Amino acid sequence: MTYATLLFEQDESGIAKVTLNRPDVHNAFDEHMIRELRDVFDRIEEDKSCRVVVLRGAGKSFSAGADLGWMKRASGFSHNQNIADAEYLASMLSSLNGSGKMTIACVHGAALGGGLGLLSCCDVVIADQNTTFALSEVKIGLIPATISPYVLKAMGARNARRYFQTGERFKGVKAYEMGLVHELTTTEEDMENALNAILDHVRANGPHAMQEAKRLIKDYAGKPLSADMMEDSAERIAAIRARPEAREGLNAFLEKRKPNWQVKGNT
Repeated sequence: MTYATLLFEQDESGIAKVTLNRPDVHNAFDEHMIRELRDVFDRIEEDKSCRVVVLRGAGKSFSAGADLGWMKRASGFSHNQNIADAEYLASMLSSLNGSGKMTIACVHGAALGGGLGLLSCCDVVIADQNTTFALSEVKIGLIPATISPYVLKAMGARNARRYFQTGERFKGVKAYEMGLVHELTTTEEDMENALNAILDHVRANGPHAMQEAKRLIKDYAGKPLSADMMEDSAERIAAIRARPEAREGLNAFLEKRKPNWQVKGNT
């Protein structure tokens, strides 16, 4: 895949790396980057060989959010044009958030506005402790509307009540304390080590099992325990036990050997 605003690569173990590549504007995204992100996320989702998506930014920042030139153009749009523009952004975020693959954001420099929205859609966030975060839309008379469903789940409503309205900046330690970030690092080497440690775990796991484990969260999180949920969970474990992957994993464990997906790099 070749893109104008992104870099893409995927290794033989199924690790896909998507890099925002507009470093001259701190990877601020416009309508072109949004379309390319939507395209690459959709392509990755259809690729059965892909297991993990690593999202990062080229240059000095992860992403400074929305491109001001794009925002200026949008201010002259009709209401229907603005709706269509916002809906495409919403669909891109939904594509990332709803991915069946494991998604990891490696964040540095700045993650502002929509950039913070992107990382909020990811399963795991590794960030340099000096990263600057902000929901700065209110500073220019806007609101973080499209990203808000994902940011609310990532940082919680109590924190959002403050930062949505103040637009103030905060650093990595604060982001970690509120649950927006999972791992804090201090150097590029530390970040690579943290990422590789997670990827090592992933490569050892059953690919289908990981996807089904993620689906449990999507389907059960925030819902009350019920008889239907208990029955559904029993159906799911019964179904996955019968799969060749589970039989191979159990046999490998009992025989004290590596499962075939780990030995061969199968995905």
